[in-house]
Amino acid sequence: MAHFVPCSKTLDASNVADLYFREIVKLYGVPKTITSDRDTNFTGHFWRTLWKKLGTHLQFSSSHHPQTDGQTEVVNRSLGNLLRSLVGNNPRQWDLTLAQAEFAYNRSTSQTTGKSPFEVVYGQNPSSPLDLAPLPATNNFSGDAVDRADHIKKLHEQVRLKIVKQNEKYKKQANKFRKPAVYKEGDLVWIHQRKERFPRGRPGKLSPRADGPFKVLQRIGENAYKIELPGNYGVSAMFNVSDLSRYIDENNKDSRTSPFQPGENDAEKSEF
Repeated sequence: MAHFVPCSKTLDASNVADLYFREIVKLYGVPKTITSDRDTNFTGHFWRTLWKKLGTHLQFSSSHHPQTDGQTEVVNRSLGNLLRSLVGNNPRQWDLTLAQAEFAYNRSTSQTTGKSPFEVVYGQNPSSPLDLAPLPATNNFSGDAVDRADHIKKLHEQVRLKIVKQNEKYKKQANKFRKPAVYKEGDLVWIHQRKERFPRGRPGKLSPRADGPFKVLQRIGENAYKIELPGNYGVSAMFNVSDLSRYIDENNKDSRTSPFQPGENDAEKSEF
């Protein structure tokens, strides 16, 4: 289930915390975990200290690796599509349509689960304006609370099995083109200079698409590494494994140059 809350880009961590308590904690209580990107509001001392005192574990996505929290990325795209269809000729009034967008999203059927978020959480969909017409009532719950609880438990188990099945399907498809790559601390690697990661420092079209070699400092999770970068780079030192390639010394008989050759088209570079 998603909740959409308008806010300003100028809000600091304390303002974001106020919003979270006012809109989310009042409904569900203090969470056990929070998954977010590495925005300065979420990596700062105030935010970390607040949730540590409340016993909430903070989980941060890898830099420039949206797959870490793919569900949020999908929700963001869906929200964008909903708002474009709702605001019409009044794009500046997008915040006034968030309530309708939230209701529409939570009532729509998920392709993965076959159920809407409302059904998964509450066991049934709320009435919409179209449902207010005088139609025969169907699929009502039994008045017995035990029957309703059993129904929701079975529903959650069905949804869980569908999610597992779909995840296995997505994993199998993604692994077709994925090559395992594991680096140790001290290894030398090339870094791929994606234009979204290096918007200003990206070299020209005919320049190499990689830079380095740089030393691996630390492995973060399964797919991210901390790299020792020069101070003039001005970007996060965290890189996804898909942006790294092993460096081989030129004196080695099996040596090769950077895999990202001059003039390479980013769109043609396969992900792994």
